[in-house]
Amino acid sequence: MLSKAEILKTADAENVRFLRLQFTDIMGVLKNVEVPRSQFEKALDGQIMFDGSSIEGFVRIEESDMLLVPDLDTFQVNPWASGDGSRVGRVICDIHRPDGSEFAGCPRLALKRQIAAADEMGYQMVAGPEAEFFLFQKDDDGNTMVETHDVGGYFDLTPVDLGEECRRDIVAVLESMDFEVEAAHHEVAPGQHEIDFKYSEALDCADKVATFRFVVKKVALDHGLHATFMPKPIFGVNGSGMHTHQSLMDSSGNNVFHDPEAEWELSKVALGYIAGVLRHAKAFVSVTNPLINSYKRLVPGYEAPTAIAWSEKNRSPLVRVPDRRGMSTRCEVRMPDPACNPYLAFAAMLAAGLDGIRNELDPGPPVNKNIWTMSQREKKRLKIDALPADLSEALDALEKDATIKEALGDHITENFVRAKRQEWHDYISHVHDWERDLYLHAF
Repeated sequence: MLSKAEILKTADAENVRFLRLQFTDIMGVLKNVEVPRSQFEKALDGQIMFDGSSIEGFVRIEESDMLLVPDLDTFQVNPWASGDGSRVGRVICDIHRPDGSEFAGCPRLALKRQIAAADEMGYQMVAGPEAEFFLFQKDDDGNTMVETHDVGGYFDLTPVDLGEECRRDIVAVLESMDFEVEAAHHEVAPGQHEIDFKYSEALDCADKVATFRFVVKKVALDHGLHATFMPKPIFGVNGSGMHTHQSLMDSSGNNVFHDPEAEWELSKVALGYIAGVLRHAKAFVSVTNPLINSYKRLVPGYEAPTAIAWSEKNRSPLVRVPDRRGMSTRCEVRMPDPACNPYLAFAAMLAAGLDGIRNELDPGPPVNKNIWTMSQREKKRLKIDALPADLSEALDALEKDATIKEALGDHITENFVRAKRQEWHDYISHVHDWERDLYLHAF
């Protein structure tokens, strides 16, 4: 663990003049309070306060003061320098109340609680996300256009993939910030990209997702492009997902999902975890896919899962178990998208999986046939249920699911649902161009 003295020494050696105290609000938006060098010691001691009433879903105006408590192990110096050669550092923070107690609305602490619950059962969650994003051009005035920078497809290379240099620079920045990048490539849709980094313990992985989104946007801006993690920015092409690979380790570092003697080489723990994910998917999809736009990705025909089932091989169900076994045994939950709050998404999925283990749930046999081509009759015969069709249905399911609500906590659940209900109301009451095009002259 890094000490305050080590951080201050590094800051002086690398000419760090400002320190960003970063945190994530309930909606998953990265926030920060920046302090100058004179306040570093105070900041690292967790003595910097901010107005929590100004942050969506935090606290009321009459109880606004909040403390930023840094996780010293997350300290890093940003790889880019200011014009005068000085640097900016960052540290990721938890949110506490002025009396030092934990704030129930802090998403990072919600994940920590589920990590503690797993630890009590003898498990540690590791996760590896595959976050996709789009790069769009800007006009001469700097406004983002919904026009991609290329016409490339899956794994395409130059000259059609004009984002190659941007991706390389993103990878270089990530590696300088201690990411182990495993692959980077063009995705299926024009202007769509994916950069994969190595799995890690759940909290570290969630921190990395938050950092990843910031880096992608910053480097894209430097290239004159706009990066977006909006799940479905373009009609008629694949949307952006964040397939999340996950498994559980024991205290000795062994993968408890693997059992070489069992059917499919999957342990009872693995099957219970998968069953829990399937049981609670209708509820936690509101967290892993939190936007109205998220559900325009989760439709048939665009390689996104809509069916609540699992498979050993094919990619049409909600959960896939990749072929690798041994230490690589894992399940891939395929519906999350990169707009989610990673702390809440990981907390919800972990809580679902642990519930399945505790109750020894059975996921049933794998569905290895392409669900996307199945008839409704066949799906009904196989008892394959569907994910909610929109955000409103997902919120209905969340409000009925005690396990997921408990994982998030009352404060986060209530404020998340309130904000998302308002978002849904604004959406359904808005008159869209599609409606005018279809109805204005017809009726």
